[in-house]
Amino acid sequence: MRATVVLGVALAALLVGCGSGDDASSARQSTSVDPGASGPFFGQCGSVNDEEVVRAFNVPAFTMITRNSVGCEWEVAGFTGPSVSFSWYRGSPIDRERSGSELIGRPADDIEIDGHPGFSAATKNYLCEVGVQFGKDFVHWSVTYGDQVPTADVCGVAEQLAELTVERAQ
Repeated sequence: MRATVVLGVALAALLVGCGSGDDASSARQSTSVDPGASGPFFGQCGSVNDEEVVRAFNVPAFTMITRNSVGCEWEVAGFTGPSVSFSWYRGSPIDRERSGSELIGRPADDIEIDGHPGFSAATKNYLCEVGVQFGKDFVHWSVTYGDQVPTADVCGVAEQLAELTVERAQ
């Protein structure tokens, strides 16, 4: 008798935990998020090659180049040396990036590249970032000369690289 009661309690707990197929389906639907329209494919490093970054940035060469699943970064030696970075954000709101820039003292201006809205935010001609939106995705270029005197217009470099990425989107 005791074994029957334990078996009955275990079976009841199992049935309550599983629920009906309709309830589980409804719960899944109510918690899932519609990702919306994804943007195009941008290729590694925004489809911009190392030589194009060197030319736009107006430096002789980069000492370190990093490529990973998040983006790319080109750096000149030194912790506070010049660098350029590219990031591609899928399903992430561009307004969060823009707001973050404004919160740390880089007022953002509206821009448009080839019909795509975005922003540009700069600090003292030493750092500029450009974000361009594609549906629920956006790409982001950041250019900084660190503690060195800029050899090119910082926002001009970021916008030029963003234009190449937008132009080459697939």
